[in-house]
Amino acid sequence: MISMGSKQENTAENVLTALASRSQKGLRLARRTMLAEEIKGKSILEALEMYFLNWANFIHPGLFSLACEASGGDPDHALESQAAMSMLAAAFDLHDDVIDRSKTKQGKPTVLEKFGRETAILLGDAFLVRGFTLFSESIENRSKKERRKIMCILRESLFELGNAHSLELGLRGRMDITPEEYEPILSMKAASLEADARIGGIIGGGRDDEVESLAKYGKIVGILATLREEFVDILDFKELRQRMKREYLPIPIQYAFRNKTERESILDVLTSQPARKKDLDGIILQSDGVLQLREKMEMLATEADHQLDRLRESEAKHLLKRLLFAVMEKI
Repeated sequence: MISMGSKQENTAENVLTALASRSQKGLRLARRTMLAEEIKGKSILEALEMYFLNWANFIHPGLFSLACEASGGDPDHALESQAAMSMLAAAFDLHDDVIDRSKTKQGKPTVLEKFGRETAILLGDAFLVRGFTLFSESIENRSKKERRKIMCILRESLFELGNAHSLELGLRGRMDITPEEYEPILSMKAASLEADARIGGIIGGGRDDEVESLAKYGKIVGILATLREEFVDILDFKELRQRMKREYLPIPIQYAFRNKTERESILDVLTSQPARKKDLDGIILQSDGVLQLREKMEMLATEADHQLDRLRESEAKHLLKRLLFAVMEKI
């Protein structure tokens, strides 16, 4: 079992605040970099401003910063790399919204919803192109061998993430997906956070064993963060029904479906008019399958915690532990 100290210290809100604080310099640089480009078109510029105004995904730049410091580096000396990684994450975020036809995130309209499909795609392209060039510029003073290594890690992680989303498209509309079928895709989707941690560790000057531990930690946090989002979607009945129509059922329901009786009960509630949300939450969250999933998540969290124990002592190390606790909180 993971042990993270006092309950007050480790709330998800406090950890998010810490990640946001560590992300601000990099995000400001990302904003300046994008606005310095001669972007034509009023809608693209307005969409860019809206995206930065509502940017709430601090886990990518925050994890990069923490990995850099935990391996002995100074995150302030790696702001260009941090900004570039954030921009690449933004590109995939915008494109994913188009693919998933997401209208809102955290209660706010997406660029897709407010400005349309074309603008969302073009803004994603702009983030992608400028993010890659900025990242290449940020490591140009490193040795040729190290540059090749870092760029290889980045390229492979982004292709793995893209392949994961591509494979997800083949699952849409299916009600018979099993955890065994989906979990390899889930692992692939965690490649971006694994890359944040691995590259942050390399740029921070970490030893090979430290970088490897950070990468394994990042991979696990990526998996757990995605699973957390899947639980959140269950509690949002409107989102859950949208996923039934446009995507696939969340992983906890896939686990619950292993029991035929629970499967029939869940389907009965999902298709009932009016929907019985309270009944659904109880059936899913207390199912044997979901209890097994929670046990798996706890085992993953314990393994990630063990990886952190191999790092040198630092404030960043303890913040990484708090992040791990926050991802597991109230699941």
